[in-house]
Amino acid sequence: MQTLAITGSQWGDEGKGKITDLLSAKCDTVVRYQGGNNAGHTIIVDDKKIVLHLIPSGILHDHCTSVIAHGVVFDPEAFKQELDETLKSGITINPKKLKISENCPVITSYNKLLDAARESQGPVKIGTTGKGIGPCYEDKISRKAIKLKDILNKDILSRKLAQNIQEKKILFNNLYNMTFPSVEEETEKLFELGKLVEPFLADTFNYLDKNLSAGKKILFEGAQGVLLDIDYGSYPFVTSSNTSFGGIYTGAGLMGGKIDEVLAITKAYTTRVGEGPFPTELKSELGEFIQQKGGEIGATTGRKRRCGWLDLPLLKYSVKASNLTSIALTKVDVLSGLDELKICHSYRYRGKEIDCAWPGIDMNEVEPQFSDMKSFHDDFSSNSMSEELLAYIRTIEEAVNIPVGVIAYGPERKQILFRKDYF
Repeated sequence: MQTLAITGSQWGDEGKGKITDLLSAKCDTVVRYQGGNNAGHTIIVDDKKIVLHLIPSGILHDHCTSVIAHGVVFDPEAFKQELDETLKSGITINPKKLKISENCPVITSYNKLLDAARESQGPVKIGTTGKGIGPCYEDKISRKAIKLKDILNKDILSRKLAQNIQEKKILFNNLYNMTFPSVEEETEKLFELGKLVEPFLADTFNYLDKNLSAGKKILFEGAQGVLLDIDYGSYPFVTSSNTSFGGIYTGAGLMGGKIDEVLAITKAYTTRVGEGPFPTELKSELGEFIQQKGGEIGATTGRKRRCGWLDLPLLKYSVKASNLTSIALTKVDVLSGLDELKICHSYRYRGKEIDCAWPGIDMNEVEPQFSDMKSFHDDFSSNSMSEELLAYIRTIEEAVNIPVGVIAYGPERKQILFRKDYF
């Protein structure tokens, strides 16, 4: 196996960090291909918590090169803070270990202000992180984005910022009634931050091309889950990038190659942070118990995650939408010991029973159909699993037709059981 992609199969927050961390130890390069600092990967190493937002998880391994590819929207201010915190943790970061595409769109102060104003004053609350991700992708699509290479030249940066702010001025002044930095102020700020970023800038497209040609082992690290994909997710309550594995081709490049394995990080139950429909949500004391036991609080936002039973129609859809080939089932320990255990096997939707969702399905109309499962009471003190837990796993495998290759039963590296070899 030369190439492996890791992506969340639900609405994100599935616990990708520790899986990516372990598998990146076996590869040469780890690549982030979409999203921005709206993601948070929490990794526990020897009881020490490390939270990464922009920097790929491969940075924890000295033999591994981490790449932030051009599909990522990049906040230089957030990068400075994360770089400082990561260095303080004793992790080595230098231009050999970290390469950032010079073509990443830059998240400006204007993007962040616009994001926050829309969420607080707009007619529809999407539940964004307010970090400017969506508005930055809008700039990219409308061909007004500032690229990282632009912030190294003050004249180019000033000219592009003046063009970028033209339409936003009208929104700030006339719709949202808010102040914003002048072009001169924003130019100075980004230009100074550019000095910090410059040593890490690289032609990541050709770097990855050479790695692939040389037979290097590459891991592509997704930032969110398939159900937040701008095209395949539960629109409009989605993020602004392609979180599915197709985003690798547009956001990093896979020159003449293919992905050998697409590993779907999947919680043993379902969670969602922010707004949007959630068919299997448990609005009960049991839902609160799972939230508390699972520590379901966002690493980036600090918001509580809504919790519910595992949704197989959505998981089956994610498998098809993102060509997922195996599952890493995380947080299994959270369900251990429950008196009640259910799994959603299908929906009633507009008079029919369906076992797989699809793009555009009105999630507000579905009625989840549940199967009662036998509770399991594993303490995970050994690698053996109870028949009840194995039955739960088989139910998932038979529904989605791909194997569960990894079981995770805690936040630490050692609390992971591999049932399949990767790399």
